[in-house]
Amino acid sequence: MGRQGLAHPRDHRSLGLDLFEDRQEEDSDQIDLLKYWRVLVKRRWLVLSVLVATAALALLSTLMTTPMYRATAVMQMEQQSPQIIAGQSGQINSDAYSGDFRETQIELLKSRSLAERVAGKLNVGRVSLDQFDEPSWISRVIGLLRPKSSRREPVKDSVQASDPAQVASTLRAFAGVVQGGLSVAPVGTSQLVSISFDSPSPEFSSLVANTVGDEFIASYMERRFGATSYAKDYLEGQLQTTKAKLEESERKLIEYAHKEGLVITDEKGQTLAAQNLVQLNGSLMAAKEQRIRAQARLNSGVVPTEMLTASAVSNLRQQRATLMGQYQQKLAVFKPDYPEMQQLKQQIDEVNRQIDAEMGRVGSTVKAEYAAAAAQENALASQITALRSEAFTAEGSNIEYSILKRDVDTNRQLYDGLLQRFKEIGAGSDVRSNNISMIDRALPGYRFKPNLFQNLTQGLLLGALLGMLLAFLLEFLDDTIKTPEDIEQKLRLAVLGVIPKPGLKQRVDEAANNPQSPFSEAYRSVRAALQFATDHGIPKTLLVTSASPGDGKSTTALVLARNFAQLGKRVLLVEADLRNPSLARTLGLTDRTIGLSNLLAGGCNLSEATFDTDDPLLRVILAGPLPPNPAELLSGSKLVSMLTVAVEHYDQIVIDGPPVLGLADTPILSNAADGTLFVVAAANTKISAAQLAVKRVLAARGRLVGAILSKYDSKAAGYGYGYGYQYSAYDAQETRPKLTKG
Repeated sequence: MGRQGLAHPRDHRSLGLDLFEDRQEEDSDQIDLLKYWRVLVKRRWLVLSVLVATAALALLSTLMTTPMYRATAVMQMEQQSPQIIAGQSGQINSDAYSGDFRETQIELLKSRSLAERVAGKLNVGRVSLDQFDEPSWISRVIGLLRPKSSRREPVKDSVQASDPAQVASTLRAFAGVVQGGLSVAPVGTSQLVSISFDSPSPEFSSLVANTVGDEFIASYMERRFGATSYAKDYLEGQLQTTKAKLEESERKLIEYAHKEGLVITDEKGQTLAAQNLVQLNGSLMAAKEQRIRAQARLNSGVVPTEMLTASAVSNLRQQRATLMGQYQQKLAVFKPDYPEMQQLKQQIDEVNRQIDAEMGRVGSTVKAEYAAAAAQENALASQITALRSEAFTAEGSNIEYSILKRDVDTNRQLYDGLLQRFKEIGAGSDVRSNNISMIDRALPGYRFKPNLFQNLTQGLLLGALLGMLLAFLLEFLDDTIKTPEDIEQKLRLAVLGVIPKPGLKQRVDEAANNPQSPFSEAYRSVRAALQFATDHGIPKTLLVTSASPGDGKSTTALVLARNFAQLGKRVLLVEADLRNPSLARTLGLTDRTIGLSNLLAGGCNLSEATFDTDDPLLRVILAGPLPPNPAELLSGSKLVSMLTVAVEHYDQIVIDGPPVLGLADTPILSNAADGTLFVVAAANTKISAAQLAVKRVLAARGRLVGAILSKYDSKAAGYGYGYGYQYSAYDAQETRPKLTKG
């Protein structure tokens, strides 16, 4: 076609589109801390405003808050105090301390009943709580502004209990005050518990803290002694009931014994008949033994030795032995017929006769003993036979008696056990020491809150946190391209330049006409970067477009065209925005009757549609009359023919194209141009809109040489410097701008 780079290989553009889509699908998992810092710097005024506002609110709240004073008392809580009276084992009881006991006592300290007890102890209803209040800062200021006559008089004792309902209501209200200001906490893992109370008065705080401790000890003792008293009353009632049951059972037992004629001789409930039967059985057995022994002596014919000993036989036998000894002794001297010998013989015979007579008497005694034993045995046997039937009859009655007897024994055991327990409780109820005691009484309270330093610190920290959260939230909701890094990361395009935003009192045309302004310097940097955009330098036909209107594409096209003209090139600026043209107004050209629309429609040639500007090397083709369908006009062959002819007469062609989104014009122009420059307005162009615009250009096989970021404010974006050296300020009246390192 005769112009450099007008037709690019289609495979390169297809590759660029695929690369863009592939890179767009990649997720970046890296955390960019510098990016977050830039967000904070960018929105530093918002963060500082929230910080100052929060600190001011914290300060105001601190000054308006009534000062609170805290007093703390310390108590010791043992699970069970040692017993002064030893138990049955003689040992002193002491249980291990457990956390459950302490937690229970802490909850009792926080109870409503104890708070009401404290309120009653402090004589609520007769003493006003207002006398303990210390007014807040704002109250003191208002009090200074009020006349003395309008100040509230202190409440006197006249508000006392005239109305019981009012007193009860005041008591409940003060109990709520006690519960609201009371805090109870254990001291580590020890047996100590701290009791703290907060109020506007240091003296009142210590008074309530000490009263809470004292009343808790008193209520604990009352509960303990109350439990003992209840146990005594209960046991006393049980004793009365059990005693009545015991008496009734004993009465029934005696009545039954009288009714049945039972005579009980032992604790086992044995009747008299049964006892007599047992005794007779024993006597019968003894009689049988005696009869058997007598019968044995009688049958053997041998007189028992004991009977002989009891009779005179033994003496007679001894006497006979003596006489026989004398007889034998004298027989050696005298003859048997000697008178003395005959006398001894007669004495011996007399003794033998007496022995025989005594032996006969003893034998009669054995017979009599046997007869007596047999008679006694027979008598006992007959008596037992008669008593056995009587015992059987009494035993049947004794069964019911035994049942009644067991009932009596059971009632007696219950009564004895209850009586013993009653005596133990009565003896030990008043000798156990108290296991809850006050260790440190509360002193006048110290100022607890508000803490100015702490509140300001918390306010500053909270303000900084809220400010940063708000900044990040707004940044998250702000879906716009703000920095060059956003273009590289979101659009995957090379950033050819960053165009600073003119000052508040500076117009764009003034900044562009001043060659030493940062605005002009940035566009010269873009011009230099375009020389390396392709392998053959600056694209011969360069289309300048953007995602949406107002991004600065027309200004970019005009300034770049002038910069190319400053290099001595013959430049043709083509206004291809056939829907909303603005180049004629910017250049001050009034003749708009002939332009690109006429040229593409065949109504004129290239030279007729070209106009001169204030720069002899820069010529311009305006949009001309607005056609009804610009896309059909641009898609014809006239556009390619016009660019082919223009390339032969001009060194550089810059096309000011329309926005990409919503229109079909830009994809047609990007396909026909050698390169497309994409303009992104900082903090104005949406990321999604820019990505869609880039995809449409690539889909039309247009070659994107890069992008520029316009309307960029480095300080507002969080950068403390720009790219390279730039002028920090520019004044149209000054001839020498100040050069600083941005």
